[in-house]
Amino acid sequence: MKKVHGLFLVAIFSLAYTQLIKGQSMPNCQTKCGNVSIEYPFGTSPRCYYPGQSTFQLTCNETTNKLYTGNLQVINISHSGELRILKATSFTCYNSTDVTESISYNTTLVDFTLSNKNSFTAVGCNTYAVMTTAVGDRSYSTGCLSLCDSTPKENGLCSGEGCCHTSVSNGSQRFLIESSRFDRDASVNNSNPCFYAFLVEEGMFNFSPSPDLLNLRNVTEFPVVLDWSIGNQTCKEAGNTSICGQNSVCLDSTTRTGYNCKCNDGYDGNPYLAEGCLDIDECTTSSTIYRHNCSGSSACVNMMGHFLCSCPSGFDLNTTDNSCMRKHKPEYYGWTQIFLATTVGFLAIVLVVSCVQQKIKHRKNTELRKHFFEQNGGGMLRQRLSGAGTSNVDVQIFTEEGMKEATNGYEESRILGQGGQGTVYKGILPDKSVVAIKKARLGDSSQVGQFINEVLVLSQINHRNVVKLLGCCLETEVPLLVYEFINSGTLFDHLHGSMSNSSLTWEHRLRISVEIAGTLAYLHSSASIPIIHRDVKTANILLDENLTAKVADFGASRLIPMDKEQLTTMVQGTLGYLDPEYYNTGLLNEKSDVYSFGVVLMELLTGQKALCFEQPQQSKHLVNYFACAMKEDRLHEVIESQVMNESNQREIHEAARIAVECTRLMGEERPRMKEVAAQLEALGVAKTKHELSDQYNEPEVNKHLVGVEILPAQGDTGTTGYDSIKNVTRLHIEAGR
Repeated sequence: MKKVHGLFLVAIFSLAYTQLIKGQSMPNCQTKCGNVSIEYPFGTSPRCYYPGQSTFQLTCNETTNKLYTGNLQVINISHSGELRILKATSFTCYNSTDVTESISYNTTLVDFTLSNKNSFTAVGCNTYAVMTTAVGDRSYSTGCLSLCDSTPKENGLCSGEGCCHTSVSNGSQRFLIESSRFDRDASVNNSNPCFYAFLVEEGMFNFSPSPDLLNLRNVTEFPVVLDWSIGNQTCKEAGNTSICGQNSVCLDSTTRTGYNCKCNDGYDGNPYLAEGCLDIDECTTSSTIYRHNCSGSSACVNMMGHFLCSCPSGFDLNTTDNSCMRKHKPEYYGWTQIFLATTVGFLAIVLVVSCVQQKIKHRKNTELRKHFFEQNGGGMLRQRLSGAGTSNVDVQIFTEEGMKEATNGYEESRILGQGGQGTVYKGILPDKSVVAIKKARLGDSSQVGQFINEVLVLSQINHRNVVKLLGCCLETEVPLLVYEFINSGTLFDHLHGSMSNSSLTWEHRLRISVEIAGTLAYLHSSASIPIIHRDVKTANILLDENLTAKVADFGASRLIPMDKEQLTTMVQGTLGYLDPEYYNTGLLNEKSDVYSFGVVLMELLTGQKALCFEQPQQSKHLVNYFACAMKEDRLHEVIESQVMNESNQREIHEAARIAVECTRLMGEERPRMKEVAAQLEALGVAKTKHELSDQYNEPEVNKHLVGVEILPAQGDTGTTGYDSIKNVTRLHIEAGR
């Protein structure tokens, strides 16, 4: 051929780019395929490419030494978010009347999109070409016409005679290219029977009437530019979760969703790796792009991210060409000394004033922290925590600076959740331990009282199913509480929220209900001072990685003096869980927690929310809906389908009966939490005994299990058991760890 056109130019471009920037991949990953560098986030094996985008996995054909993404050959990868591929030409050939050969390509790019640096080109006489692209669910078409009165003579021009081209917009992920002819001049078409249509990177194709009109089929592929980016978040949305490494900056993609990374000025390397970009030594590098421009007698001094040109003593730097020129002795040397002395004196005064201001500011900050500490009840809290009793001696008092460092300045990406009593952040302490930090709402003085109340309540509790309070910070305008970090979300999340797809079996739900009931029984009966939680709900029950329940959020709780059975308080709680008797009278007692627990137990059984306004009228309030189903013997209609099976119907009916008893309208008709815990614990014990009995068929196995004694029923004696089998289970609730 007279010339090789695009392929030759692409080979030169790819080789030059490879020599300019050294390929950098993950350790022990393939770095080259032929002349193409393979750089992270791309790679040839699963651990070598960015895990969020599977099409970043490339394939190297060891036989041909060619690199592919899918069935597209890759010739270059750019850090700036560009991928260059080779794309075949679409063409149609005719004889005098019919099509003899025709090939068109319908291409889907998956994670890549077409760049606007490409040109859609058609070659042939009396032909037209059309490219249909798709962006999202919308389709667009573009094309051009090439007309000839005779065979074109001018080289390099693609202006509509023998060759036409048009620009391409970016963003499309699918495109179809087709070409056809006009029956305008048969003599011209007969001499040039084939018509071509193709995408090509701008500047990579020069039209020549001969041999292009006749032999373009010999050049089967042209370079095409694709755009790529990381994920579908902006840099702001990604925050510190972006993969951009050290000495690099995150830039929002200008052509598609997602972001790209770029080395800072004066640095080079792969900005997508954790170690990021390294300083360029402009003084020693052989690269003409980065080499210094110091000239003459000036010496290059490398600095981090840049360089300086230095001159020897007696010379000044000429900033025009970075050369050195000899200093001229000032005409008034004495005035220079006076000016320097005055300047130094002025700077010394400024420094002294600045130091004094810093000390005053530090003193004001110290006094302000002391003020906040006392305002937030710090003195009373220290006195209570240091007093006699069974207080939690591990409660620490953290500093304001420590809390800022732990939450990275209360960064938005660290927020775990927000509720009526404040915002919860994920914190990392200096010893690398992960904690949850709860911050009251700014300007709400009632929340401050609730936070101090939560510290005082939790200081009386030492139980394995209560989220552990590690400490607090009172030096800020609003107090902060520091808890152990529970990493598997809330019971609400597992039943109704973002984690509801994770299946909770009946065994899980029964064990969780036993743990919650045992915890509330401990708070009511076994704590040093009886405690009423006052806001029991699925959103206040955390689950750890083993799905162990942890009761949380004691901001609304109350300590009950030993000489009182109930308190008169302002009504507080959550609709759907709120005890109707407490709501009507304002009298708070332990039966209020029993009612709320009954609602939680119904949620565990049905998988439905306590109060859902989207439901039909008869099922908006779970308690009424559940009680009606029990009364009308249609419990199976409300139990979640994945919970009930043939082997557990008796346990579920018994648990449902307990839930209905807990939610009776009158508090005196409800059982105590200690009795509820015993009955639920007995369900688990009975299930274990039944399984062992089926396995061994030995009655002796069932006599004594985990310290539970089965006694004959003796009327209504306050210890509740199974009504259906006329037995009662007596258990001793653990009083903490």
